[in-house]
Amino acid sequence: MATPMAQYLSEFIATAMLILLGNGVVAGALLNKSKAQGAGWGVITAAWGLAVLIGICIAGPTSGAIMNPALTIGLAAIGKLAWALVPGFVIAQIAGAFAGATLVWLTYLAHWRVSDDPELKRAIFCTSPAIRDTKANVLTEVIGTFALTFGALAIGANSFAPGMGPLGVGLLVVVIGMSLGGPTGYAINPARDLGPRLAHALLPIAGKGGSDWGYAWVPVVAPIVGAVLGAFAFQAVYG
Repeated sequence: MATPMAQYLSEFIATAMLILLGNGVVAGALLNKSKAQGAGWGVITAAWGLAVLIGICIAGPTSGAIMNPALTIGLAAIGKLAWALVPGFVIAQIAGAFAGATLVWLTYLAHWRVSDDPELKRAIFCTSPAIRDTKANVLTEVIGTFALTFGALAIGANSFAPGMGPLGVGLLVVVIGMSLGGPTGYAINPARDLGPRLAHALLPIAGKGGSDWGYAWVPVVAPIVGAVLGAFAFQAVYG
């Protein structure tokens, strides 16, 4: 069993890689003069799923590769993670997400100044709704994170395809993005939104505009609710 500090470091590195690759594909698809500009939603959702797969490969043997404070809390709620580890996991995940977003900023350093739309620049870091309707936005994130949590736990418990768990979870994230991501950009992970949003607020990005803190609570609170509900639903079905 790895020490708590080893698990925290593992979560930090895996979450940083998740955001580097996940937010990186968004930057490539949106920023002017990027060779990937215009790649589209299919490429973005596929890359996010692959980013999750890589994160699982990095941290799976050490910490379980949770990379998500909502899922961390959901696992603790059903006894699959010690509550004493939760604060350290959450801090490591948010810090890792901040670091990953900073690396995306550095990777595309020459492209910020040639892209004019501040909302587009913010979208590279964090989510925002297509239609701003708080109740609907919360519901979307709850449903998406419920699907993520229930699905990931079911994949982990399924012996039908041994050794396919990481790939299964990666594909789960792809299909959530394709099916449920349209309304809010599918945060489904407080660290994925909050860490990069903090990076957006603090980094010197030309013409970046505001960080939309009025919406920021939705991709934090709603995924936690969805993850806890999904974890208890899994426990009720699988025992």
